[in-house]
Amino acid sequence: MDVQEILRYVDHTLLAQGATWDEIRAICDDGMRYGCASVCIPQSYVRRAAQYIADNWREKGSWLPVCTVIGFPNGYSPTEIKCAEAENAVLDGAGEIDMVVNLGWVKDGRYDDVEDEINAVKEACNGRLLKVIIETCLLTDEEKIRLCEVVSRSDAEFIKTSTGFAGGGATREDVALMVEHCKGKLVKASGGIADLKDAEDFLRLGAKRLGTSRIVKAVKVLEK
Repeated sequence: MDVQEILRYVDHTLLAQGATWDEIRAICDDGMRYGCASVCIPQSYVRRAAQYIADNWREKGSWLPVCTVIGFPNGYSPTEIKCAEAENAVLDGAGEIDMVVNLGWVKDGRYDDVEDEINAVKEACNGRLLKVIIETCLLTDEEKIRLCEVVSRSDAEFIKTSTGFAGGGATREDVALMVEHCKGKLVKASGGIADLKDAEDFLRLGAKRLGTSRIVKAVKVLEK
């Protein structure tokens, strides 16, 4: 698979707690230069990053949507707070929102509540893309399938494997399961995508987005 094709699926990501503006600006530059799908950053940087991209994308290479995360990384914020986060992110210029489901509700079997929350957050996104993070490393296969069914019925566009903060990331098995069971929705593989071979494997399995900081770095190594 062509490297440039792989880059089109990459949400170039920096969500470290200590991320600085200089680091955020650098991944925005990389995202514009390499034609990434988006840059995924902490919500506190969304407004500044969106303005930076608007001011510089023609010079840097290509337009770059800003993605951010809500209810991150634990997912147990009240629905009203998640909706407020989403509304604020959209007002600041986010074009895509990645939300974490309430995993306690999943463990309690409260799937209707999970679906209602997804739809409430989607409404708060005001037309922007919504990706639903289910944190696969903390789930049984049965729970993964049930969540695929929930997201399939919901108004969200994507289901996403992982935050990368819970001790595990995307696996080939999980992506294959999600592609099979999440009908009518797109799959984002995130966490643990180490190199171009991983990226290609996930795309061939059917993932339509890759959340990773490593693919652009790998491409830079190839350019040397």
